Amino acid sequence: MMAANYGAHEVMEVHEVLTKAIDVINLFQLYQPFVKDPELKSILQKQLEFTNQEYFNMVQAIGQQGMGSAVPYRNPRGFSPSYGLQNPAPQAPNASMNEMDDRDVASGMLGCHKASASMKMIAALECADPNLRQMIQQGANNCADQAYEVWQYMNAKGYYQIPTMQQTTTNNFIDTYNAPMMAGMMTTAVNTGLQQNPNMMLLD
Repeated sequence: MMAANYGAHEVMEVHEVLTKAIDVINLFQLYQPFVKDPELKSILQKQLEFTNQEYFNMVQAIGQQGMGSAVPYRNPRGFSPSYGLQNPAPQAPNASMNEMDDRDVASGMLGCHKASASMKMIAALECADPNLRQMIQQGANNCADQAYEVWQYMNAKGYYQIPTMQQTTTNNFIDTYNAPMMAGMMTTAVNTGLQQNPNMMLLD
C-alpha cells in the first residue's frame, strides 16, 4: 500500500493525534479496576471500545488517501443539567492510588476528552488533505461528545456542580448585548426588497 502524499505539518499532527489516542486507551485501561458504579463502568467500557476503533480507523485511513470515513460517537440525549451548588464535597489529592474512586475516574476521563478535543481541532485546522481534515475534525467532535457524556454522569452524581450568579447579575450580563446592527440590516434588506419588488407584501 502506498502512503498518501501528506504535508510535513499534517504528518506531525497525525502523529500527535494517534499518540494521544494511545495514551487515552492506556489510561482508561488503568482506570477500569477502580470503577465501582456500574453506570460509570458501562460508560468507560463503551468509550474505550470506541476510542480503540477510532484509532484503528485512522491508522487504516492515513495509509491511503480517501480511504475510510469518520464515525460519530453516539451520545444519549435528553439530559437536563442541574444548576447550583449543593454542599460540594472538599477536594484534595489522594494519598495513594488505592483511594481512587468513581469521581476520580470520571474526572480523569473528562480531562482526557477535553484535552483531546482541543488538540484534534487544532490539528484539523492545520490539515490540507480534505479527507484527513474531516476525519480529525470528526474526532474532535467525538471527544467533545464523550466529554459531555462523562460530564452528564458527574453532574447527575453531584461530582461536577455548576456555580451560578444571582439572577440580577446574570440578567445584567445578558442585557448588555443587543442586536441593533442586525435590526438595521433587516430593515435595509426589507427596503431593498421593496425597491426591487414594489408589490412585495409585508406581514404585521
